[in-house]
Amino acid sequence: MTGIKLTVLIVDDTPENIDVLSAVLEGMGCELMVATNGPRALELAARRAPDLILLDVMMPGMDGFEVCRRLKADMALAEIPVIFVTARTDDISTGFGVGGSDYITKPINTDEVLARVRHQIERQVLLRDLRELNRSLEERVRERTAELTLANRQLRVEINERRYMQDRLNYLATHDFVTRQYNRGALDAHVSELLARIQRQATAAVFLLIDIDQFRLVNETCGCVAGDELLRQFAELVSGALQRSDFFARLGGDKFAVVSEDQSEEGGTALARHIHKQISEFEFQWEERVFKLAASIAVVRIQRDIVSFDQLMLMADEAAYLAKREGRGAICVYDPKRSASDPQRESINWALVLFDALKENRLRLYGQRLQPLGAPSGAPARLHIETLARLWDPVREKLLMPAHFIAPAERFHLVIDIDRWMIGQVVALLGEVPDLHDQIGQIAVNLSAITIRDAGLCDHVGELLAKHRVPGRLLCFEITETEAITNLQSASSFMQNLRDLGCRFSLDDFGSGFASFTYLRRLPFDSIKIDGMFVRDMDTDDVHSGMVRSMAEMGRLLNKPIVAECVENERVAAMLRSLGIDWAQGYLYHQPEALTPQLLREWLGDASRADAQKVA
Repeated sequence: MTGIKLTVLIVDDTPENIDVLSAVLEGMGCELMVATNGPRALELAARRAPDLILLDVMMPGMDGFEVCRRLKADMALAEIPVIFVTARTDDISTGFGVGGSDYITKPINTDEVLARVRHQIERQVLLRDLRELNRSLEERVRERTAELTLANRQLRVEINERRYMQDRLNYLATHDFVTRQYNRGALDAHVSELLARIQRQATAAVFLLIDIDQFRLVNETCGCVAGDELLRQFAELVSGALQRSDFFARLGGDKFAVVSEDQSEEGGTALARHIHKQISEFEFQWEERVFKLAASIAVVRIQRDIVSFDQLMLMADEAAYLAKREGRGAICVYDPKRSASDPQRESINWALVLFDALKENRLRLYGQRLQPLGAPSGAPARLHIETLARLWDPVREKLLMPAHFIAPAERFHLVIDIDRWMIGQVVALLGEVPDLHDQIGQIAVNLSAITIRDAGLCDHVGELLAKHRVPGRLLCFEITETEAITNLQSASSFMQNLRDLGCRFSLDDFGSGFASFTYLRRLPFDSIKIDGMFVRDMDTDDVHSGMVRSMAEMGRLLNKPIVAECVENERVAAMLRSLGIDWAQGYLYHQPEALTPQLLREWLGDASRADAQKVA
């Protein structure tokens, strides 16, 4: 690398991160370019292609994944290696999926940055040297044709050098630089070839997913250098317990995988126990500290009904999750039938069928009316509805409640597709009843905090409203605290863009966490919905009653309408009226029904008759 000055583009919307990365890279003699957002990064790269890009994942507007997709779609920029900078381990697999070469974790660690950047720079230098060597070889062959004896000898030497470089590049592309074991890409290729072979001939094989327990304890206590050393020693330990024919790879983070052929399910379990024994006898020493290791191992039998690497990983992830739940050092064999006898695993198992549910339209749209609690003012209250998702299970032939499938949907980042489906269904429904728009106050749609990161959602909602000729004021998005909103500025911009279309926002499950108050102060919410855990038993629990009273007072101070959910008896309803709560929602007033245009007309007809009776 001596004598070659490489250009590195740093893309991050946080000045502190840019300063840290710049300080590290300037010490390496790199020439730096800096962009604080995705469009600027693409502009700089097009103007002068850098040798390496350090790309932040979470940025307002265009996130890092979209920037990477556009870079890889440009033939002139596709070969530039991209290292993602992220604080979320869930982003790592997505980053590799859009073409990333590596990742750096936040908070930024200087040693980690140096190691990963040097790895990519070495690769770039080798590529540059290889291209130069190829050009040099072609020229020398032409110049030395007349001197065949000397030219042939020199040519052999240079070809050997090129082969070495090609072998080195292939090694870097298929191996993890920390452990020197195969990487995820190599594992994907190996498993895909094995699955194709299994379709043609009967072959017994098992897949083991190994997850080091408490790896973060070492990594955060002793630092990333110690963490890398632990990974190297652990990889050597496991590989020493395997046969030469077994395929061993590091997936990323603290996860490893083994593919062992000519093994039954029992043989896979025995191999997992053998690995456990080796681990139990091992101690990791760093400076004056000694750590005992353990690992959770998932065992999946590879069969013909598995047709892709992603499907196999989904099964292994599920079994690994269960192994973690059973405690340190557990072994769990994947069994699709186990869900029928273990109700606690329903929300995990149904993650496997969410893909089919979205593709085959198994989701159902339900609605629950809200009841106004304020004193009648002469004018009838407009209809307020919250929409709810249900999932049809064709195996059990019943509808599943959101508690069964929303958690796995968020875990596998499918909740964005479900939220988009819900919005599309609600807007299409409103488009069928234009004559009822003046009688409808709003229809609420639950929106996961994960979904507000969807850069294209605002445009999608705008297109739906225009297509079905629906005023934006009829939509209210309820944002829940299922996951922390990590970028308040981005969330505020997202909400404001939809408010410009007339849409409104409600903070759902208010009071369930301290973050609620931060969101209420920093984000443009129009209303508050009190978490049902405080409302349901406020007539018998003085603490919950006091909390509801405090939240009602806060709502009045902020001049925001308040909705209380999970109202199930008249005593609670009377207490809510006395506190000045505006709306109530719960089984006392209405049980959710499948939402259709006809049902909307029936509800509004019932409301009109009730108002007429009050006047009479």
